[in-house]
Amino acid sequence: MPSLFSVFSAGEIRFGRGQLDTVAGWVAQRSERVMLVHGSSSARAAVLLGQLAGAGLDVHTFSVAREPSLEDIRNGVEQAREASIEVIVSLGGGAVIDAGKAIAALVPANGSIIEYLEVVGNGRLLESAPLPFVAIPTTAGTGAEVTKNAVINVPEQRRKVSLRDKRMLPDLAVVDPSLTDRTPRSVTLASGLDALTQVIEPYVCNRANTFTDMLCRDAIPRAMNALRTLMEKECAASRDEMAWVSLCGGLALANAGLGVIHGLAGPLGGLCDAPHGALCGTLLPYGLELNLENVASEESLSRLEEIRDALALSFSVPTTQAFTALADWSHRHGLGTLRELGVPYEALEAAAEAALNASSIRANPAKLSQSQLLSLLHKAW
Repeated sequence: MPSLFSVFSAGEIRFGRGQLDTVAGWVAQRSERVMLVHGSSSARAAVLLGQLAGAGLDVHTFSVAREPSLEDIRNGVEQAREASIEVIVSLGGGAVIDAGKAIAALVPANGSIIEYLEVVGNGRLLESAPLPFVAIPTTAGTGAEVTKNAVINVPEQRRKVSLRDKRMLPDLAVVDPSLTDRTPRSVTLASGLDALTQVIEPYVCNRANTFTDMLCRDAIPRAMNALRTLMEKECAASRDEMAWVSLCGGLALANAGLGVIHGLAGPLGGLCDAPHGALCGTLLPYGLELNLENVASEESLSRLEEIRDALALSFSVPTTQAFTALADWSHRHGLGTLRELGVPYEALEAAAEAALNASSIRANPAKLSQSQLLSLLHKAW
């Protein structure tokens, strides 16, 4: 019998090659004044910028060169207000999408930006609905195009925290896999392992439901097969697969939950400059192993064993070597240890302590202590 569940998602999802060409028409039906948020290189946004301008729109651009900081968001909000922007479009990776999502949410807000943030602020509710927002991912990893939060770096407090509201779900999510073609191998690996993590954690978490199971069960083996292919060669079909997996992961985490891997990756990201996807990929085998050793529920145990067995089959190793095989394969293809990613040893204890109160860890299938989390980090370091 299906479990009880409700579904949060973007207002509309457009998936497939060539869907980028539909964005300008959608925006033109809503406003003439638009802000296009893109990554460090404006060249990646040139096609869409030309299409928006060709539709007669007044386009302002805003660049986000890293995971967005509080200052980045403040600057974006100020520029959008000054230009009387009415629609925000983000074209880029998860960081760019989160930046646009936060700007769209905060332009109509009355209070100081930090008041609306979790952990470092009051988690104040947004008084008004966000501006219309379009999310267009150019990497296959975060699934941010269908989630209701934006992750913001607050370097003064060495924390990454969320701005969260169900009204922050994009009005339009456009997943055009052609935008991920020829992504550098290192980015493909890190973002791909993030996507894999985001279909595994919702599947084994204690908030899994019929809807998220439907997404994750199918996506997990597809992710492993496609990512292994992309580490060997460029392949359009595998790019399409990873774009689909990333979308499934975003929908799954938004409608179920995550776990220990994201619970630790968040605090670690605030303590160093390592990319989020790389942190998740490095932590993944150790987090799965720790959960398998400590899970209480028979259902969760069965699911974790299912993941272990799938990994063993994929890497042609005994089940006892499944997690080690995943770690070894990732490192062979260039993923570093926590130490190699730039995580200071002295940051491990602070990350373990912070993870205990992280929103991401609340749905983890096993209740873990700070000492267990620290032991995991030592193994990954």
